[in-house]
Amino acid sequence: MSVIYLLISISIIVALVFFIAFIFAVKTGQYDDDYTPSVRMLFDDEIKKAPQKKIQTIEEKQI
Repeated sequence: MSVIYLLISISIIVALVFFIAFIFAVKTGQYDDDYTPSVRMLFDDEIKKAPQKKIQTIEEKQI
C-alpha cells in the first residue's frame, strides 16, 4: 500500500514540474507565432469549387 502513495506523490511532482515548465514557456514567448501572419495574405483566397452536375433520378428520366 505504501508503494501506491509513493507513486501518486511522484506523479504529482512530475505533473507540477511539467506545468511549471509550460507556464515558463508561455511567459517567455515560446508559443508566439511570428511567421504565420506574414504569409497569411498569400493564402487568403477562397477555394473555388466546380459546379456540381445535377443527378437525375429514374423517375425524372421517365417524365
